[in-house]
Amino acid sequence: MKEKIKKIMIGYLPGFITGLIICGAVSVIAATYFPSGDVTYDNTESGLESTNVQGAIDELYGVCFPSAGDQIIEDGGLEKDPYECRYFFTGSNPNNYITFNNEKAGWRIISVECDGRIKIMKTAWITDTSWDTSNNNNWARPASLNTYLNSTYYNNLDSTAKNQIVASNFSIGAVTWDNNNMSTQVSNENSTLWKGQVALPTMREYLRTNSNKSSCGTLNLYNDNAINCVSTGWMDSERWWWTLTPRSGYSYTVLRVDANALGSISGAAEAYSSGGVRPTLYLSSEVKLSGSGTQSDPYVVS
Repeated sequence: MKEKIKKIMIGYLPGFITGLIICGAVSVIAATYFPSGDVTYDNTESGLESTNVQGAIDELYGVCFPSAGDQIIEDGGLEKDPYECRYFFTGSNPNNYITFNNEKAGWRIISVECDGRIKIMKTAWITDTSWDTSNNNNWARPASLNTYLNSTYYNNLDSTAKNQIVASNFSIGAVTWDNNNMSTQVSNENSTLWKGQVALPTMREYLRTNSNKSSCGTLNLYNDNAINCVSTGWMDSERWWWTLTPRSGYSYTVLRVDANALGSISGAAEAYSSGGVRPTLYLSSEVKLSGSGTQSDPYVVS
């Protein structure tokens, strides 16, 4: 990553710099006065999408991760999200396994955030229970599953694991069922935030980690092509499980992945009904990683 920055910037520094931001040991040029559209470069080696120097700078500015995040980006296999400043592991079985809480390959990395935090989720469900025993889809109320994950479950993590977690905002906004607009869905989910230690994957994360965006990239598309979408996303499991995302227009319905029905997404799952639970949390940007991310050689957090 650092070498890519140097290669792109060399030869373009004189007369164009308006600001210099130091990100760790990497100097990133934050300029706004490059001749728009007039200067290009060969991006074959850089791995960046833009061939315009200003575009490359903008792209690099969002790819300046501390320690572990930078390591994962360098290793490759992540997809830049067009809606938010984050990178997702996508596909049927990417190298995103991670050992956390002394559970070898017991977790998988969902995304790397632009501030360096790493979002992870349990590889398999830990229990089968209600999202909320009072049949209310407001996670912040708090829902009964919220209380369980942030008390009983969190308290049973080892002390090292607790120190590696950073309390973060989770998106708990409701979304329109069977919508066909991911940009709007992202905005709707982000419209309400809850800060805590442990939650669940959101519905947009389930959709964004599927590599087949043309057929599976929205709720509408996914439900039309569920039988094929199961094979192009790694989050599917052996049974139905809860997401964090409520359905708009209802006070009791939560979106749930029904793996037993070939990976279809249920918009009619009432919060008091049963579903698998896959804890999700953020690791601090200060953690260090070793390993390659495969199931046999997962990333190890230290």
